[in-house]
Amino acid sequence: MNDTQKGNVDLVKQLNSAAVYRLIDQQGPISRIQVADISQLAPASVTKITRQLLEKGLIKEVAQQASTGGRRAISLETEVLPFHSVAVRLGRDYIQISLYDLGGNEIVSDYHEFQYLHQKELIEGLLHYIRHFIREKQAYIQQLIAIGVVLPGLVNPETGVVEYMHNVDVDELAMGDIIKDHFGVECFIGNDIRGLALAEHYFGSSQDCQDSILISVGRGTGAGMIVNGRIFLGFNRNVGEIGHIQIDPLGAQCQCGNFGCLETVASNPAIVKRVRQFLDQGYQSTLAELEQITINDICDHANQGDELARQTLIKVGDHLGKAVAITVNLFNPQKIIIAGDITTAQDLIFPAIERNVQNQSLKAFYKNLPIVASQVYKQPPIAAFAMIKRAMLNGVLLQKLLEE
Repeated sequence: MNDTQKGNVDLVKQLNSAAVYRLIDQQGPISRIQVADISQLAPASVTKITRQLLEKGLIKEVAQQASTGGRRAISLETEVLPFHSVAVRLGRDYIQISLYDLGGNEIVSDYHEFQYLHQKELIEGLLHYIRHFIREKQAYIQQLIAIGVVLPGLVNPETGVVEYMHNVDVDELAMGDIIKDHFGVECFIGNDIRGLALAEHYFGSSQDCQDSILISVGRGTGAGMIVNGRIFLGFNRNVGEIGHIQIDPLGAQCQCGNFGCLETVASNPAIVKRVRQFLDQGYQSTLAELEQITINDICDHANQGDELARQTLIKVGDHLGKAVAITVNLFNPQKIIIAGDITTAQDLIFPAIERNVQNQSLKAFYKNLPIVASQVYKQPPIAAFAMIKRAMLNGVLLQKLLEE
């Protein structure tokens, strides 16, 4: 057998194992007969694959309700508790690390301020914090199967190479290979917003649909799109830059060089800056009593009736709505998810978004279109765990575990 034939056989094994595991994970408890019916695989193949999964402890047999007069049917479900992953959210000035089981349950977490200016500092610090976390949390870890990292930048998730980051020069940084070689487990790297959209699909607000768009409002403004149940990456794996849709041609200059981008009016720093400008101009607000103003302060005061805070956030909703309307016309999603601290004032912001979407998108597209708050954004490392979960469901990580 030549290398091409062997590669094809290995790929078929991976895809078949993934199909079986995915069905058990997403629809379990499920019987072998049901798995064969739904997957269209031969019963003998299903039996062989489930035997391998059972031997590795990745699935388990569970007795279903008693059948009428016969022996109780045996079904299968995934085993999640013993298999652990380290998930890392690398921010521009911080690092948050969590330990997850395969069910997406966070077991323990750490947070550190982390300043880095160069690629060397980035890698040395990243390895240090992961090593420290694994050593400190050893009592919680049973079987470590993977490490995931998400970060703000352009990443090739297939190779684990970081091609661009906003705040540090990187030169085709093979982060995935470096971490894998250092810790001896598989490593998966991804973009933070795309990872969050995937996490939302697996564990949060968009579990019930196949096509959704997550818009994240934080230090910047970005989006992640789920199409047919998969993260949409595009030609160079860098889609979802909704923050750079032009909202106001006469607006402020963005870090990208253009003027009036969404990010200049609907990101946390932009919102805080806008409030400060109003206060400096003499507008009355309970926020004037605060020395430092945060996005959470603005949302809290708006919810308590402060008119300046309220009108500022409604205007943010208007701006977001214009950008959302464009994405709705382009992609016709089943659901829009908004992530970020601004969702604590969703009663003000969401109606403004909805009003603009209705005014600027096709009626057939916005009719029955839910706009909801993210359920997972307060757990930033879950975006990294979503990379690992995907590698189990598509067979990339699953096959490696079966071959160990």
